[in-house]
Amino acid sequence: MHDAFDPVPILEKLPLQIECMAAWEDWLLIGTKQGHLLLYRIKKETGCNQFEVTLEKSNKNFSKKIQQIHVVPNFKILVSLLDSNVYVHDLLTFQQITTVSKAKGASLLACDLQHTHTGEEVLRMCVAVRKKLQLYFWKDRDFYELQGDFSVPDVPKSMAWCESSICVGFKRDYYLIRVDGKGSIKELFPTGKQLEPLVAPLADRKVAVGQDDLTVVLNEEGTCTQKCALNWTDIPMAMEHQPPYIVAVLPRYVEIRTFEPRLLVQSIELQRPRFIASGGTNIVYVASNHFVWRLVPVSIATQIQQLLQDKQFELALQLARMKEDSDSEKHHQINHIQNLYAFNLFCQKRFDDSMQVFAMLGTDPTHVIGLYPDLLPTEYKKQIQYPNPVPGLSGAELEKAHLALIDYLAQKRSHLVKQLNDTDHHSSTSPLMEGTPTIKSRKKLLQIIDTTLLKCYLHTNMALVAPLLRLENNHCHIEESEHVLKKAHKYSELIILYEKKGLHEKALQVLVDQSKKANSPLKGHERTVQYLQRLGADNLSLVFPYSVWVLRDFPEDGLKIFTEDLPEVEALPRKEVLNFLMENFRPLAIPYLEHIIHIWEETGPQFHNCLIKLYCEKVQMLMKKYIESSNGLPLVPAGSEEGELGEYRSKLLAFLEISNFYEPDGLISDFPFNGLLEERALLLGRMGKHEHALVIYVHVLKNIRMAEDYCNKYYDRTQEGSKDVYLSLLRMYLSPPDVHCLGPIMVKLEEPQANLQAALNVLELHHGKLNTTKAIHLLPANTQISEIRTFLEKVLEENAQRKRFNQVLKNLLHAEYLRVQEERISHQQVKCIITEEKVCNVCKKKIGNR
Repeated sequence: MHDAFDPVPILEKLPLQIECMAAWEDWLLIGTKQGHLLLYRIKKETGCNQFEVTLEKSNKNFSKKIQQIHVVPNFKILVSLLDSNVYVHDLLTFQQITTVSKAKGASLLACDLQHTHTGEEVLRMCVAVRKKLQLYFWKDRDFYELQGDFSVPDVPKSMAWCESSICVGFKRDYYLIRVDGKGSIKELFPTGKQLEPLVAPLADRKVAVGQDDLTVVLNEEGTCTQKCALNWTDIPMAMEHQPPYIVAVLPRYVEIRTFEPRLLVQSIELQRPRFIASGGTNIVYVASNHFVWRLVPVSIATQIQQLLQDKQFELALQLARMKEDSDSEKHHQINHIQNLYAFNLFCQKRFDDSMQVFAMLGTDPTHVIGLYPDLLPTEYKKQIQYPNPVPGLSGAELEKAHLALIDYLAQKRSHLVKQLNDTDHHSSTSPLMEGTPTIKSRKKLLQIIDTTLLKCYLHTNMALVAPLLRLENNHCHIEESEHVLKKAHKYSELIILYEKKGLHEKALQVLVDQSKKANSPLKGHERTVQYLQRLGADNLSLVFPYSVWVLRDFPEDGLKIFTEDLPEVEALPRKEVLNFLMENFRPLAIPYLEHIIHIWEETGPQFHNCLIKLYCEKVQMLMKKYIESSNGLPLVPAGSEEGELGEYRSKLLAFLEISNFYEPDGLISDFPFNGLLEERALLLGRMGKHEHALVIYVHVLKNIRMAEDYCNKYYDRTQEGSKDVYLSLLRMYLSPPDVHCLGPIMVKLEEPQANLQAALNVLELHHGKLNTTKAIHLLPANTQISEIRTFLEKVLEENAQRKRFNQVLKNLLHAEYLRVQEERISHQQVKCIITEEKVCNVCKKKIGNR
């Protein structure tokens, strides 16, 4: 408890008995039981709580019975309930203005000054006449009926306006009556044991309703707006609202409380108080039958100081907002009180509430983090000051506190990240206690926040550590985060930290070290492979050395570092990768080249040439082993050999067939003259040396079918080098080359022999692809006509067909020509005569001679 008001006597031992009173500004109006109306002027003396009290006016014959008075300073009128009727008088002269004749027999009235949206003031009045409520409004110096009367279940004992409703207390129950056109009557609750109900208007246009020693606050819907009722030490007889206080008159003293927080602020013992009246802000009068006191507010600064000592921060905040200081001073004090309040909540172990208050403030987050053990460096934490010693936390309490801190830091982090793009990189934070240094740099604050979040997650929820570290804008302090992750043995998360900070070598070293530990989550080579795959072309200097151990121990998985279908892997410079594999892991160069050519569709000639050379080397090596073990090569078609030899030779032959990007001139020297003849023939064909290739097929391999397939493949009527390929085949059959002119390829051959039958077969089957004259000249002089009869018949028949086709085509073209000419003539015969009267179909104007 603290002193909110000082009671100062205003009138003592008044010879008349006070029946009612009202006040405004410096004026106090008292109605007595004897019918006197007294007007006092009360002026406060400077520098002390003394008042100069002057009786300005007295009317001894105001009325026989003064039941109720209500002043309306805005309209300078006094509304009175006198002798069960309603009168209106001038506020200063007491001259009667009007009377409400319909309200005769009234027992109670309640006035309400309403402010409309247009700024106009409307005075409304409710009068209780027996079991009816009459509603009036003030206009042109008179009261007029607002709407029809309301019938109520009993005679009202107490009532007050509440927005567009009237709360009425009867002998046993409270009711709420809507007067905004709905006209509904809602029963609220019983009045309790007290004989007289109590309804008092509040400053926020709600009403306080009493039920014995309890008071609840209702809105115009009749809904209770406070979580808990006020509990007085006795049954209140009257009350006034002086925010943030509610002042109630009890039988032996005046009690002062607050709604939020619910506090008993002060009890003032007075001699039998009965009445209370408010004359505006900080003007409260309490009266007994013959005494009047004024409750003078203690200065807000003094109250705040006392409240802070009592740790009543919420009430101190309300008073600080009411102080008449400059905006900057008021903001500074409010901020200070809120920080103390948040700190006190933390000391009470109300961590969530504390963090919510800190989140609302601009308090430096490091000062909040400093409330927790082991989250800030010791040297920095020593610089932070707190109002009282920070409570020690451990176990479940510490975990609960960490969870509240996580929510707070996540909110602060989000706010700071949004501000990072601002030109001003400084943060406007305030200290929890004056004199404590604050951090101005937003990036520095984010670094501390992210690092603290990491530590909190390690204490509360390990699953959130990795998502935090994966954030693109993660600002965790590297050394501090490295230390706590290693201490917690969180090596997977440590790898994420290194990766996001660009410390790839550190990450790879950890992966190498952990790969050999049996109990490590990073055991094995898979994580190393995955990490290297993501590094990309900019980090080749790390990819190559750290891939060595994987390629050596797990070549198939190691090759995935360079062949996985990932954008980073596909973008690696293929020439450098190939050189690295050729120098260090030559057997893996073939599968690498196969992948980039067949899967990634690489078209570079150097890669195609290299794959052919590697195939050639592999085949020759396998052939050598085969010959050594089997005393000769198997007599099977090329590529049909057993085992690896057949596999690689078929790959070589297929690649030479399908690839269009290798350069045969640079490869021919790698193929020996005494082996791989099929492959050599394919290269010669690509070089356009068809006769050399056909020599191999016809005279070395002695395979007529392969020779004809070759010709069929390369024959092209439109290409100079390929249109006579069948003629070359015919020449091979009829005029074999001299063995001494063929070079090393024919070393082991016998003298080539002519093959007239094969030549005649070519003539018959491919006569359309041969120059007839040249073919006949190649035939031996002793060739019989009967031997080439079929050939000649087919040639002549084909020529006759061609002639007939050309004649038909010529006649068709001539007929088309005549038809077009006829159509042209018919179009040219159409004529259009234009005269001066001719009108254009488009613009509807005469064409004339213009």
